Amino acid sequence: MASTSAPKGCDPSINSVYYNLCDLTAVWGVAVEAVAAVGGVTSFVLLVVLMASLPFVTDQRRKGMVALQAGVLVFTLGLFGLTFAFIVERHSTSCAARRFLFGVLFSGCLACLVMHALWLALLGRRGRGPRSWMLCLGALALWLVEVIINTEWLVITVARGSATALNASDLSCSIANRDFVMALIYVMALLLAVVLTAVPSLAHEHAQWRRDGAFILVSGLFSAAIWVAWVVMYVHGNRVLGNPSWDDPTLAVAVVSNAWVFLVLYAIPGVCLLTEEDPDQELPIDGDPVYPARSVAYDNILREPEPPQPNLYMENKAFAMDEPPMVPSKPVSPYGAYNGQPRGCMYQPTELALIARGLTKMDQGAMRPRAPGAFLSQGSGSSLPRPTRSSSP
Repeated sequence: MASTSAPKGCDPSINSVYYNLCDLTAVWGVAVEAVAAVGGVTSFVLLVVLMASLPFVTDQRRKGMVALQAGVLVFTLGLFGLTFAFIVERHSTSCAARRFLFGVLFSGCLACLVMHALWLALLGRRGRGPRSWMLCLGALALWLVEVIINTEWLVITVARGSATALNASDLSCSIANRDFVMALIYVMALLLAVVLTAVPSLAHEHAQWRRDGAFILVSGLFSAAIWVAWVVMYVHGNRVLGNPSWDDPTLAVAVVSNAWVFLVLYAIPGVCLLTEEDPDQELPIDGDPVYPARSVAYDNILREPEPPQPNLYMENKAFAMDEPPMVPSKPVSPYGAYNGQPRGCMYQPTELALIARGLTKMDQGAMRPRAPGAFLSQGSGSSLPRPTRSSSP
């Protein structure tokens, strides 16, 4: 293309498709591009800060929500990148990216917000919420529904029609505005679910959870207002005003503004409150205590030593000096308990020795002196000898 036909601010070697990115006469393209670039850098920095702050999180409940917050940041970063697809001129690649990624990225952000709001509602009602992996699976299921819907819609409207069309580029970009909006009904349902599930969390008994629910609710309300505005302008307003060329700027502004709503009203407060201490740390989380109960010995160690109590029975030294010293009745030697043997060599009888000694004593007590056998008479019951009579003359 000749240099005379290149708009102000663009290099002549640049393809005409990307003129809106550098054309200084088209102020909306440069402004939206700058805002989207700043938002993309901010989203990436917040994602890095979120992951770096994870080891310093003391509240286990907030730690379980890090996965959902990271998901919102990732999809928000994708929305800022999608903004450039609406700034450049229409061609087959940009039109396909618009139709497919618009609903997919928005549904990812809204699915994470829905699960976070649902967790807050269950936490205020039952005292505990679902596990973090259950919330991630729920958000993934809600997001995959929109992925399937957009894939089917893209295949039916573009891939199948390109086989019979002469110009596939014109077919992918010739989808009516109403058809594009009708393909986003599921995303609108998710947006309504964000607002409805965030309302019960405002009645939570703890201020910090009410604050989280308020951020989600405000994000949902601002997003709903942006969606109402761009849908009205995209379907009806631009035609009434006679400016159908405003369709792409309308979608670009809607995407970048809604992405900043997610960033400012949800992601940034979530990262700032991530390291906040939980006032209910002793309460159980999902059935498990946060900190184990301390033992009595541990409490005694931490307890400060008590000051010594004054002795109520103080000795009166004045009367003690007048009294004579106590003299023991019998002098006791300090070496009386010493037997000359080392302590380890002292004899300690065992049970077998005591039993043997008892049997020996019983045998000694049973022995008696016996009379000699010559003094015993045979066949007589008496052991004494009979006297003999002398014969008289």
